[in-house]
Amino acid sequence: MALPPIITATIQSAVLAATSNLLAQSLTAYQNEARLVIDWVPVFQFVVYSLVNVPPNFLWQEFLESTFPAYHTTPTSAAANDEKALEREAKKGKLVEPRLNITNTAIKMMLDQTIGAAVNTLLFSIFMHSIQSAMVEPPGASFSGSDSSTQYAFPLSPIGYGKVNWSDVVARSRAEFYSILVAGWKVWPIVSLINFAFIKSIQGRNLVGSLAGVGWGVYMSLITARQE
Repeated sequence: MALPPIITATIQSAVLAATSNLLAQSLTAYQNEARLVIDWVPVFQFVVYSLVNVPPNFLWQEFLESTFPAYHTTPTSAAANDEKALEREAKKGKLVEPRLNITNTAIKMMLDQTIGAAVNTLLFSIFMHSIQSAMVEPPGASFSGSDSSTQYAFPLSPIGYGKVNWSDVVARSRAEFYSILVAGWKVWPIVSLINFAFIKSIQGRNLVGSLAGVGWGVYMSLITARQE
C-alpha cells in the first residue's frame, strides 16, 4: 500500500538531511586533513528537524498551490483559430490545454521567499540552538569515536529541554537571522521558480527542494558545527 504523499516527502527529506550532515562532516575532515569519525549527534538533530519541519511545509505548499494555481486552462491554439482543427481537437477531447499562470507563480514565489523563508529560518535556528543546548555532552562522556556518539545520540533520555536557556536561544537565533536569510536568497528563489513553473505535484516539488537542500544542508551543517 502506498504511503500518503506527506509521509513519503517527510521520509525522503529525513534521509537527505542525514546525507547532507554526513557530507559536511566528511568535508570538514578532508579540509582539516583529519581522519573521519562520524559524530551521530548532529545527524540525529538534522533528521529530527526534518521530521518536524517537513509536514507543515508540505501543507504550506499545498495551501499556496490551492490558493494560487500554477496552471489555468485555455483554448488550444488550433481550436481558437481553425474550424477544421477545432473539429479534430474536439474528437480528441483536447479543446483546452494547461497554461502557466505567471501572476500566480510570481505571487507564490514572493510569499514563499518572504513569509515562508522567514518562518523557516527562524524555526531552524531556534530548533538547532535549543536541541544543542538540550543535548550538552554529559560529564565524563567522550565523542572521540562514532560508537560513543551513537550511544549518546539515539536514546531520547539525554535530551533535556528543562536546562535550555531560551533567552539565549532566541538571542542567538535573532543574531544570525538575516545572514542565513540572505544566504538562502542566493539559492532558494531559483529552486522555487523551477518548482512553481515546471513541477506540477507537491510531492515532486518537495523532492526537488530536498535534493537542492542537500547542498544547503551541508552549508547549514557547517554553520551549526562552528556554533557548538
